[in-house]
Amino acid sequence: MAATWGAKTVGPTVPSAYLDKRLPDDVSYGFNVHAPMTAESKAWLDARPASSVVYVSFGSLATPGAAQMAELADGLRDSGRLFLWVVRSSETHKMPEDFAGKVAAEAGRGLIVTWSPQLEVLAHPAVGCFVTHCGWNSTVEALSAGVPMVAVPQWSDQPTNAKYVEDVWRVGVRGWPDGEGVMRKEEVERCVREVMEGERSKEYRKNAAGWSAKARSAMSEGGSSDTNISEFLSKILVASART
Repeated sequence: MAATWGAKTVGPTVPSAYLDKRLPDDVSYGFNVHAPMTAESKAWLDARPASSVVYVSFGSLATPGAAQMAELADGLRDSGRLFLWVVRSSETHKMPEDFAGKVAAEAGRGLIVTWSPQLEVLAHPAVGCFVTHCGWNSTVEALSAGVPMVAVPQWSDQPTNAKYVEDVWRVGVRGWPDGEGVMRKEEVERCVREVMEGERSKEYRKNAAGWSAKARSAMSEGGSSDTNISEFLSKILVASART
């Protein structure tokens, strides 16, 4: 890129507190699409063992149908894993009746929130897997945090991002819909178990940790991103001085 177009790569643009930690107060992007249930999410995660929780979120725009929501609910429950599931308030009517109450009653098996502080959740030691729609921001945040993924792409660049997750970075597995466009509960369970259990899960965790280290290295002082920003600013200053 540098040789062909003179381009300089910068990133990942994740707040410093979750990468190089040079700016400990840099903990967010400065906005939230919805009001996050921060206290509830943190308190629930704090009470769970390390790498035991499946975090599920499809971002701020995806709108899975009621059939898909039901299959996700059953698949998560059948996986036997703890889970924190973000279901926006506009989508809660699609949930199976009394599902949230049932999983909460099962020794706190699951917590359903209308929005979460995603960076904080992904950085929490209790989180061991991220079921994601593979939006670029979510994908980069998980990669930077070193969290393996179950990719459930919806549209646009998301299938490409899912391809990277499964076949290039090898930090997770892609879930596939059936002929009706619905990812069935058996597929949900299969994917979650593959990422959370057995030999393949060890590979995913190792690879995810490696990419997280690369992200921190790039953003740290003297890293590729840090150096590229400095060189870019130097050229601007030189050009300004000549005018």
